[in-house]
Amino acid sequence: MKKAIKQKTTAVTHGVHFSCRSGMLFITLPSGRVLSYVKPRMGENKFGGESVTYEGVGGTKKWERLESYGPKFVENIVQATSRDILMYAMKTLRCCRIVAHVHDEIIIEADPCMSLEAVCEQMARVPKWAEGLLLRADGYTCDFYKKD
Repeated sequence: MKKAIKQKTTAVTHGVHFSCRSGMLFITLPSGRVLSYVKPRMGENKFGGESVTYEGVGGTKKWERLESYGPKFVENIVQATSRDILMYAMKTLRCCRIVAHVHDEIIIEADPCMSLEAVCEQMARVPKWAEGLLLRADGYTCDFYKKD
């Protein structure tokens, strides 16, 4: 990411593409979806080290320059990729009546004879862009939604 910002170029690592152009930092995820950060710059953090800053809505709910760091961007990438995997599962379950989703859970209204194992197997299918990912799903049945 730092290379992309400093050199206004593209850098790739672990299937994630970082590019800096037109005053934006773009992070292209393995799914092809893009995260965007406005006006990225290299700055100095309170410890004297390099940090990435960008413009966004801060704690005061106003537009301001925000400072971030590597692990925070990794968290954003992981969360976004997890969302993409969940959306893939939801699309593969198009024959089910999905009534809600909460974080990494899908809530399905189904006939009692529907196979929980079949739903879990379907949810554990990996998209082509995540080939090699070890993925499994667990589930439970109940008459009303509750946390497991």
